Amino acid sequence: MAKRGINQIKYDKITYKANPMKRIIIEKVFPEINNGRFPIKRVVGDKVLVKSHIYADGHDEISARLLFKRASEKKWNFAEMRLLYNDEWLSEFAVEKFEDYFYTVEAWIDDYKTLRNGLEKKYVVGQDVSLDIQMAAEALRKRVRLRGGNAKMRRVLSEVENSRELGVKVDLLLSKKVLSFASAVPCRDSLVRYANVLRVSVDREKAAFSAWYEMFPRSCGENGRHGTFRDCEKLLPDIARMGFDVLYFPPIHPIGEAKRKGKNNSLVCGKGDVGSPWAIGSRNGGHKSVHPALGNVSDFKRLVKKASAHGLEIALDLAFQCAPDHPCVKEHPQWFKWRPDGSVQYAENPPKKYEDIVPFDFDTKNYKQLWRYLKDIVEYWLNLGVRIFRVDNPHTKPFVFWQWLIGDVKKRYPEVIFLSEAFTRPKKMYMLAKLGFSQSYTYFAWRNTKKEITDYVNELTQTEVSEFFRPNFWPNTPDILTAIFQDSGRPAFLSRFALAATLSSNYGIYGPCYELCVNTPLRKGSEEYLNSEKYEIRNWDRNAAGNIKDFISRINRIRKGNKSFWRTNNVSFLDVDNDLLIAYMKGNELIVVVSLDCYFKRSGWLNVPLEKIGLAEDAVYTMHDLLTGAKYKWKGRANYVELSPDWPAHIFRIET
Repeated sequence: MAKRGINQIKYDKITYKANPMKRIIIEKVFPEINNGRFPIKRVVGDKVLVKSHIYADGHDEISARLLFKRASEKKWNFAEMRLLYNDEWLSEFAVEKFEDYFYTVEAWIDDYKTLRNGLEKKYVVGQDVSLDIQMAAEALRKRVRLRGGNAKMRRVLSEVENSRELGVKVDLLLSKKVLSFASAVPCRDSLVRYANVLRVSVDREKAAFSAWYEMFPRSCGENGRHGTFRDCEKLLPDIARMGFDVLYFPPIHPIGEAKRKGKNNSLVCGKGDVGSPWAIGSRNGGHKSVHPALGNVSDFKRLVKKASAHGLEIALDLAFQCAPDHPCVKEHPQWFKWRPDGSVQYAENPPKKYEDIVPFDFDTKNYKQLWRYLKDIVEYWLNLGVRIFRVDNPHTKPFVFWQWLIGDVKKRYPEVIFLSEAFTRPKKMYMLAKLGFSQSYTYFAWRNTKKEITDYVNELTQTEVSEFFRPNFWPNTPDILTAIFQDSGRPAFLSRFALAATLSSNYGIYGPCYELCVNTPLRKGSEEYLNSEKYEIRNWDRNAAGNIKDFISRINRIRKGNKSFWRTNNVSFLDVDNDLLIAYMKGNELIVVVSLDCYFKRSGWLNVPLEKIGLAEDAVYTMHDLLTGAKYKWKGRANYVELSPDWPAHIFRIET
């Protein structure tokens, strides 16, 4: 088989002697990413809708079929393609097993279909069709032979041959069952198959539908005490009750002492300052160690097991960087860059400096050793039961490295999920997704107006991007406190949560700060938190007055109970005559309306797409607000909605 990029697979070849004068043109197949170099993404239970541009010269009829199979299957499965318009053909197949799939398209000049159409046209206008009947019958007989015989079709041929009634002969040859049989058998001399075999990368369900809760384990103690894994266990029931299923920890490794940052990212480290968890490594160990104040490896394994009992998976931060006193810096100096003064190069993003972090040098001549070392880190935590990783700044490491690492890991652990935290230019973000990242952070946090949100979501869901890029909407993170939260407070936390959790099937929040509506910045114009938990321990009272835990819990219950929220790409925006109200449909039965005004009550007239629901223009139907339990009788297309800052969302289920 010829090389096909990364799709170098073996498949059964259906050997047909093709005519050197190939008349069929298979111009495009959708979806196809980078000419088949990269796979599309699906989870078990999803369908793959395949479209192709297929045509030929002349007036002969064409038939086409979709070929698909699981990676473990030797033979292709087939599905008939149907002509839509303008030489565009469509078919689909279901992803039924947790393994990769392959697909392609083939087409041929269909002599039976051509003869049948000629027969029908002549018969309708009363022309002599005796010869046409004879030729169509012979074409059908040829297909029966190719299929090794078919009792039903043989009976049809017998009736055509023996009947004295012209109308009976014509009706038999024009029947849909005969056409379906005949068109399913390729005409071998004219058969053309698309040049590329395309791949579907199949993940488990949580890659497509998840709710992440970020928490610093060291803040789970009380009265300023450093938290432990055992302290984390106490919070598991409440986080699970709120409806989260992924509990994400920033790095849990020993924190460097050299160049350690003080509170609020100060260069001066005071006595007792705990430093940033992302400054990984000290005399207590590196990436395969846990911070001794958190506990030991046995405590961590126990936490993973306890979390699982509550329906939670622990996600770990994968930050491939070191503190200056990480053991690697001394043991493998060739893996780092060194400055003329003999000091190791720390991380910089001018004008920002990260003196407590030393990046690996991926341009090292010893890159193979470095790559193996980093993969060993992943496998170490896999062996401790971790199956989800949030990857810090992957765009600062070589693309080819991630393609190798993720591909190699998923050969043995196909259930692993990698979340890409790459806030960079879109093409880079999309490339990381193509290379294997299961989910990706996005720019949702900075999309505030109705147009900004609509345009961005449409880019992610209505273009080719939707085939390989799974967005994970985070309204805040320990690094991101956007202006809308600083300026608008609690109402902004409510409305932004409603948007994140209902627009995207994957979302996450920086938990305690979000549910408590913490919104004080380090300084005006900064997105850093004052007294940031990145640099100090914060013991949170998660039940303090003003928390929005109930609102979060309600929406999470609604998400889990309505399957249209389990996917992102089924969103369609609706017209509402107020730019501070945004409305959209999920599937065919849910309508979400969110107010973007954090200060005043807003109202408007919403245009309901009755044709999508299957309702008449004057239909009366019930709108059940799943958030409050209220029910409203609506009629026709235009209906009134009203929202206030203290309860800025409707989640309607249409009940007819």
